[in-house]
Amino acid sequence: MEKKDFEAWLDNISITFLSLTDLQKNETLDHLISLSGAVQLRHLSNNLEILLKRDFLKLLPLELSFYLLKWLDPQTLLTCCLVSKQWNKVISACTEVWQTACKNLGWQIDDTVQDPLHWKKVYLKAILRMKQLKDHEAFETSSLIGHSARVYALYYKDGLLCTGSDDLSAKLWDVSTGQCIYGIQTHTCAAVKFDEQKLVTGSFDNTVACWEWSSGAKTQHFRGHTGAVFSVDYNDELDILVSGSADFTVKVWALSTGTCLNTLTGHTEWVTKVVLQKCKVKSLMHSPGDYILLSADKYEIKIWPIGREINCKCLKTLSVSEDRSISLQPRLHFDGKYIVCSSALGLYQWDFASYDILRVIKPPDFSNVSLLGFGEIFALLFDNRYLYIMDLRTEKLISRWPLPEYRKSKRGSSFLAGEMSWLNGLNGQNDMGLVFATSMPDHSIHLVLWKEHG
Repeated sequence: MEKKDFEAWLDNISITFLSLTDLQKNETLDHLISLSGAVQLRHLSNNLEILLKRDFLKLLPLELSFYLLKWLDPQTLLTCCLVSKQWNKVISACTEVWQTACKNLGWQIDDTVQDPLHWKKVYLKAILRMKQLKDHEAFETSSLIGHSARVYALYYKDGLLCTGSDDLSAKLWDVSTGQCIYGIQTHTCAAVKFDEQKLVTGSFDNTVACWEWSSGAKTQHFRGHTGAVFSVDYNDELDILVSGSADFTVKVWALSTGTCLNTLTGHTEWVTKVVLQKCKVKSLMHSPGDYILLSADKYEIKIWPIGREINCKCLKTLSVSEDRSISLQPRLHFDGKYIVCSSALGLYQWDFASYDILRVIKPPDFSNVSLLGFGEIFALLFDNRYLYIMDLRTEKLISRWPLPEYRKSKRGSSFLAGEMSWLNGLNGQNDMGLVFATSMPDHSIHLVLWKEHG
């Protein structure tokens, strides 16, 4: 048949074929296949494979591809990345998919990052770290040795750990190297807090002192308490130091002169914790930027306004129960928006704007679990056997790490959380450094540290 006649015949057949029903089209194809020889069948087989395997990611607009990809879970997407270079390029560039996957793992998202391939890499790093946490392989341990008597006071800041001991000394350690940077002679330390220039200590001798790191000299001595000083905090901007004592009082001092400005009363037990912090929320009683003092004893948390004015009255007293057999743990969290404390009844979170209890978290066997740190995503807890990480979105424990038998010490041990920013969400940079420190019966300090990424 001539080419011109063939083309006319083909056009005519095509018009007729398109007018058929689906059933008639199938019968026509079956008949044509039955008439075909080996050459035609091979040609049909090769072309069917190409027609049936059309690459929709290559054909669709990028925005529509991203929309479809959002319906797949991350693990399926990682498998899809192996299909071809084109698929890997498109899937890796789907920023929203990977950001959502990272958020679901408790990861912080920095929206300023413009690299479209960045977030898949972050997700791969995130899933590795979360697997390490689940498999109890995210941490490692170390020890600091140097004190000759019980270490009771611990304070951590910016990679440095301060320890105060009954051996009448305080030491400043570089956690990353384990080296002692400063060692100065002090009194017995029940509480310590430091900055680049100075160290403030609360003592079992009923006094507070301020020391200069570089020389070891005592620059101020705060006398007035009639019981051991268990907690101290200070603010250079306000020139104020606060101290909580076994004499049931909180004292407010002028940091620069050592003068006692006020004595806050109302506690009926030892004041074991004082926290001086800026308020971040507005209420009828305070505004953002106001300085707030929290003081806690065995049963109650008291809230005081404090700032340029010295005379202040208690704004509110918080407790978890009228039952005096239910005591609060001495570790108290206050970030200017929320107050969190643990007891045998569970982990209590108060809204600082209203003082209402937002929630009570009760993990299994919570009567033995204490609070170390509390963030937007995670909480750090411990008991006499393990260090725990809780996902606050589900209130489930997602990881644990064994701790040494530190409670054998007859006079107890001190405990401390290290880096805290990861509690608001990991980001691949803040999961490093100190996680937890505790003093041991042999006077060493046991450290739990983040292990480097695999």
